Formats: sequence, structure tokens, C-alpha cells
Amino acid sequence: MSDLDDRATSRRRVLALLGATFGATTLPAGPARAAAAELRIGYQKSSVNLMVTRERRLLEPRLPGTSLKWVEFPAGPQILEALSVGSLDFGFTGDTPPVFAQAAGKDIWYVGLEPPKPANSAILVPKNSPIQALADLKGRRIGFQKGSSAHYLVVRTLDKAGLQWSDITPLYLTPSDARAAFEKGALDAWAIWDPYYAAAEVDGSARVLSNGQGLSSNNSFYLGSKALTQQPAVLRALFAALSEADAWTKANLPQTAKFLSEATGVPLAGTIRFLARRTSGPVTVLKPADIADQQRVADAFSRLGLIPRPLRVADAVWRPAAASV
Repeated sequence: MSDLDDRATSRRRVLALLGATFGATTLPAGPARAAAAELRIGYQKSSVNLMVTRERRLLEPRLPGTSLKWVEFPAGPQILEALSVGSLDFGFTGDTPPVFAQAAGKDIWYVGLEPPKPANSAILVPKNSPIQALADLKGRRIGFQKGSSAHYLVVRTLDKAGLQWSDITPLYLTPSDARAAFEKGALDAWAIWDPYYAAAEVDGSARVLSNGQGLSSNNSFYLGSKALTQQPAVLRALFAALSEADAWTKANLPQTAKFLSEATGVPLAGTIRFLARRTSGPVTVLKPADIADQQRVADAFSRLGLIPRPLRVADAVWRPAAASV
């Protein structure tokens, strides 16, 4: 049997397992009914709502009988890769990873989003860098995670500066590798999101050239498997828990900052700054304006030839019945 056949067989088994996990699609009046199985959730250091949900055990009473498996990833592209091959059921990413995943034919679905967070991403330069304006990025080495929200921030930054993609040298690095390269002087600029952004900012090693305001909405999306989109009761439980986590975070910033600092390894001062500028609000399904905003992200990458084909974001958006979620 070929590797492709093996993957197809594995995927069918995963989908069969997920069907058994979530059971019927009817919406219960109380907690979602689910078989005694596993719901696998991917998160990263910026996934505040998911981390608070896990810490405060906000999902357990809403999904009785379901075992929750939490898996940390360095960034959104890795989360969506795991989701697309059946290793995850639900995950959190920025705006760009779903575009690259959909363009590559991955079976991922937008199921929800948080309020925009344009202030939580930035283009950083070394503290003593001669770079003072966006146009000064011409000919420079800019590090960022390929296919991440930082990738789109670089695209928009170059647009604003009147530069072409060919005017820079992009270096595709994970956040931790980019941080190391930045500190060693191997990068002229670093595009990054919180809490990495805040950590570099408060330790004095970086200067903010520009944040995402006026450039990118920096939307945060929740993505799910096809099987999960057929279980609105489970998604309703997830949204309720995440929205509760968001409200709790806003009301308990010092306690949240301490917990997140210990859990992520980001210094407390950086975590406090990250949370202070983070936009708060409930998790919702995507509205037409959200889909249109995300389509602009996809179109930007398509124009530059950075994804293999144009795509229609709406084709990968879950649309629940009005009474479902």
C-alpha cells in the first residue's frame, strides 16, 4: 500500500472515530451530550481563551463524558497541518494560516472568531537599528513564520511603504528561532505577534517600527474538522466556554497574567503588556463582514503568487442553522 493510501485509510478511521465521539447532532437543553471519547484541541502561546478554559476546566461540565486532549504548537500553520491530517479536532490560529491551508487543499473549516487584535502584532527592529521608516525595509532581511499572521503583516507593510515583495529578503522562521536570530543580529526586522512581541518589547532588545493598526485586523480564528462542523452542540459548548474564559480574563487580569506567564515561560511584564492591549469579546460565528475581511487576506497572497491558486474563503466557512449556535 502506498503512503497516500495509508494516509487516506488513516483519515477514514479518524473521521469514523470523530463520528462516534460526537454522536447525534441534536441540540440538548443543557450540556452537550457526547460519547466517552476524546476531543483534541490545538493551542499556542497566544491562545489566551483556550489556555484559561483549560486551566479553569470550563469545558468539562459542558461536555460530560468527553476526554479533552490539549496539544501546544509553536504557531498556527502547525496547528492546521495537524488538523488537516486528523490529529486534531479544533484549533486556534491567526488570519493567514487558514488561507495557506485552504489553498493547499486542506480539509479545514472556519467555525468561529474572536474580536480583531490589530495592536497585538508588530514589525520590530533592533533597538539601535538605523531603520526609522517602513521604506527603510528595502533590501533588508525580515524574519517571520511562513503562512502566519505575521506573514500578512509583512505583505501589508510593504504595500504601505510602496515596496515590492522582491525588495526584501524573507527568512521563514518559527517564533523561537526568529527571536534567536533577531538577538544575534541575523535579522534586520522581525514580524511577530503577542506574547512574543511584548516579551521582546519589555526586555529592551527591540523597537517597534509599526504595529498592525491600519494594516491588518489580525483576526483570530477557531478552525475545526469537517466532522466537528456536523456537531453544533459541541461547538456551542466550546464557544460558551471560550467566551466565559474571555470575560473571566478581562475581570481578573493580574491572576490571568501570573498563570499565563508560568504556563508559557513569557516574563510576567511581557504577559501583562500583552493582555493590556488585547481586545476582549465573546467568540462568535463568522459574519459576512468577517468573511470579506478574510477574503482580502487571501486575495493579497494570491496577487503575489505566494499561494498556488486563488480561493474563495466562504467555501470553507461553517454556516450553522440559526437555532444551532
